[in-house]
Amino acid sequence: MREELQDNVKRLVNFMNFARSFFKRKNPFKALIVSLLTSLKEMLTIRQKLKMAKYRVNYHKHQLYKMESLIAESNEHTFLKGKNLNETR
Repeated sequence: MREELQDNVKRLVNFMNFARSFFKRKNPFKALIVSLLTSLKEMLTIRQKLKMAKYRVNYHKHQLYKMESLIAESNEHTFLKGKNLNETR
């Protein structure tokens, strides 16, 4: 009976040492706090990121519109239409 009790205490002490060294190595509470802080920072800056994304989309739309207008201007079907019409008259 006494040997079983000593074995169980030894196992418990061994487990406690293992748990303590795990907490020293990994520190799950610190990791939890860091992840909570980063998610809070993400939540607080989401509006600014949304504004930047809208700005980028509008900028790219503007660039696309400029390219399309330049292509339309230099397209021979629209560029020479009046000249061809004048030559046929």
